[in-house]
Amino acid sequence: MTFAQLLVFIEVARREHVTDAARALNMTQSAVSAAISAMEERHGVKLFERVGRRIALSAEGRSFLPGARRLVDEMRAAERVLADLADGTSGTLAIQASQTVASYWLPPILMRHRKRFPGVEIALSVGNTTSVAEAVEAGRADLGIVEGDIGDSALIREPVAIDRLSVVAGAGHEWADGRILGAADLAAASWILRENGSGTRAALEADLAALGIDPGTLQVALELPSNEACAAALVESQAITALSERAVRYRIAEGSVVRLPVELPGREFSIVRDGKRSPTRAVTTMMAFLREAERPGRVRPG
Repeated sequence: MTFAQLLVFIEVARREHVTDAARALNMTQSAVSAAISAMEERHGVKLFERVGRRIALSAEGRSFLPGARRLVDEMRAAERVLADLADGTSGTLAIQASQTVASYWLPPILMRHRKRFPGVEIALSVGNTTSVAEAVEAGRADLGIVEGDIGDSALIREPVAIDRLSVVAGAGHEWADGRILGAADLAAASWILRENGSGTRAALEADLAALGIDPGTLQVALELPSNEACAAALVESQAITALSERAVRYRIAEGSVVRLPVELPGREFSIVRDGKRSPTRAVTTMMAFLREAERPGRVRPG
């Protein structure tokens, strides 16, 4: 049994779907199926049973899952020890970040880190705030960087930057004339929203609730899985959306989208990590880079 096979087993058990697990692991469906089959054949047990179009853990699989998780945690702890012995200058640092962070804020920080520590390979995965928190809790990521609230999670959350949502519309929208808008206008508008689980969606709903607007009563024309999709959908519609000002800056500059005169409070970009795991030097170095990213007169770590 290999470490890779254990990771596959745990991911398939979590998602109860081979295709979804393959996508999360960046593997082919056939490779995931082969890994599970190899484990079952080698040990003479059936780990999963098919239930309709999905699969579920067998009794044997349920018994094995806690031990598999312990083994993976122990192997990752051993990898972290080796990384520390290498003084944090080599190895792999697994980071998961929510979309806005990964697309508009994080890349230049990663490039500065790469110049300072070329021996550290950074594996970046992109999701939304909910999926990032899940990845850190499950140990699939050493660090998460999110743009939203992680609720009652046991993870440690540390704000490192401020972002702001801009309410925007297409250049052909009737509100593109700069008119003053109130809460009643926003409540009656047609909206294009990010998906549930997105930090952008959660922040907007909290901001609207603070204005006395029940987010559950919004007229939602479309719900889309990315900032770019939301912004692109504005062009041919009379709907509005709210996205990070970082995500719409260039569209406003080119004139395809206009910022509406609605002021929303700022929100935080935050590091999230599992406090039960001791951070390696590679993790603490990256955290230092993230903390310094937007400070005036930033001094590069190291």
